Order: sequence, then C-alpha cells, then structure tokens
Amino acid sequence: MYNEFFGLRESAFNVNPDPRYFFLTPVMQEALAGLAYGIQRRKGIVLLTGEVGTGKTTLLNQVMDWLRQNQAATAFIFNTRLSVEDLFNYILTDFGIACESRAKSDMLMRLNNWLLDRCLTRNPEPAVLFVDEAQNLSPELLEEIRLLTNLETSTEKLLQIVLSGQPELELKLREPKLRQLRQRITLRYRTTQLSPAETRSYIEERLRIAGANGEPIFSPEAIESIHHYALGVPRVINVLCDHALINAFAERQRPVSASLIHEVAREFELDLIEPIAPAIGSGFSDRETGPVVLAAMAKAAESFSPTESLLKDFSGRDNRNRPSAPVWVESEETKI
Repeated sequence: MYNEFFGLRESAFNVNPDPRYFFLTPVMQEALAGLAYGIQRRKGIVLLTGEVGTGKTTLLNQVMDWLRQNQAATAFIFNTRLSVEDLFNYILTDFGIACESRAKSDMLMRLNNWLLDRCLTRNPEPAVLFVDEAQNLSPELLEEIRLLTNLETSTEKLLQIVLSGQPELELKLREPKLRQLRQRITLRYRTTQLSPAETRSYIEERLRIAGANGEPIFSPEAIESIHHYALGVPRVINVLCDHALINAFAERQRPVSASLIHEVAREFELDLIEPIAPAIGSGFSDRETGPVVLAAMAKAAESFSPTESLLKDFSGRDNRNRPSAPVWVESEETKI
C-alpha cells in the first residue's frame, strides 16, 4: 500500500520471522553463540527465555536453519498444549521416525534406537529437540522432557534439548517438583528489549533491507516515541511502524512525525497498557550463570567451532542480508 510512496520494494515491518530481517544485537549474539556451543558440545538442556516479542522464535529458526543445512536432525514443538502420547508422536514424526505403535514404551524405544544408530555413524551430527512456548508445558510434560536426557551413552547425550519460553517459565522451574529438571539445565540465555539506540538501528536496518534509499522515513522524534511506547519490544516496534506508515501514506506525510506515532499508540492502547509483563526476578544469580557462560566461551575459543562459524556468518552478510550456512565442525570432544 505505502511501499511506492516511501520508495520501498516491500513492507519492512511484517511481524513474521523473516530471516533476512534478523537483527543481531550483542544479547542475541551471546544467545546465538551459547545455543551453538551447547548443541555441539552435547550439553543436554539449554534454556532460552525472554519477554513476548523479543525474538526468541526468530533466534530458534536461525539455529534450526543452520543445523538443517549441516545435516543435523531437528524437531520443533511450537504448540505445547499436548498429552504425553501427543508429545512422543510429535517428536517422532518431526524427526521422521516411523513407528506404527502409539504406546509410549514403543515410541520411546524406537526413538532410543534411532538415536543410537545416529551416534554410531562415522560422523554423527546432533539430534536436537526445540520446544517453544515451554512456559505452557504441564509439570508432567516437563518431567517427560527431562527423562529424555537419560537417552545417553557413557560419554555423551544422544538428544540435545532447547527449551524456550516467556519469563513465566523461569518461575515454573523454581517449583520444588521440577528441581531435577532445573539441575539438568546446563546453559541459560535470555533475549531482552532493545535500547533506544538499538531501536533506531533496528528500524533503519529493516528499512534498508526493504529498499530504502537513505532518505529519512521516520523523524528522530518519531523514533523516540516508538521506543517509548514499544519499550524496545521488536514485535511492537513493527506494529507501530507499519501502522504509522499506513497513516502517513494516507495523509501524504513524509517523514513520519511523532504525532502519528502517538495516534497509532492510542489506537493500540499502548498509552494505557505496557507491552511487557511486570518485572520479575529470574531466580538465576550471577554466581550461577556467570561461570557457566565464561567457561562456555573460553572452551569455544580453544579451537574453530560452530560458535565462531555461526557468528562470523551473521556478521558477514551479502547485500540481501541473507546468511549462508556456516560449516559444522566435528570436534574430538563430541566423538565417542
């Protein structure tokens, strides 16, 4: 609708997780490196949490694309309102494992045999289970996922698991009945809201990818207002920008003014309701997470690894901002 008026080839602020528009902040870079490290080093369970709309699913999609291009096996659960039978059926189906029986014992045995077969190949790639929206999992399903980490050899885990969810997941993991699962989590990362400077860079980068020629489309005051109402949440930034561009096109206004942002914010009641939940303590102390992160980064730096490869890949993009597949490196540590 407004693309021609603003000199764009396409809409810059769609809310779907288009990998071309992946915006790599330092926080995202750390999470990306941590996920890559945890998966290659067979760390078992990695936890990713963050506020709604801060890019968790987009980040997972980037990691899954990288894994698939390197012939790793992935399964992605995005609807967590499942029964135990549904959970195992979904996992086997997404991994491409045939199993006629729907008995839990048969499905679990079939999964275990499939993982062992992969492990015994000459150059085994990892099998990774991604669980999004994990804050909605029942304690029963979380326990079933924990028990999947018992699929292992004497030297390594056969199945890597990434749990991703909203901050409520951190609260749920504090429950005493889930303490065994909590102890199995070896790496923890969070996505965060963008700072004012990152919000500006985020908007400018999306406009550039969409074909902007450098002419200002949003006034500096408009960008400040966007950050004020969106609180740095990328999904909300997209909604505000998209609707502001529609209104500016209707009024033949360029650049977009702060007053238009105020109008859109009122339409979505962002002047009344904040787009994030009240702040809660994570329950993860610096003493708990600091040594883990530092040790992970130090270990990854010892030799060329997917962590370095992945970060180089996202820092060196082509003109279309599309990442190419980094090289999967099999280290001696991951071999049986």
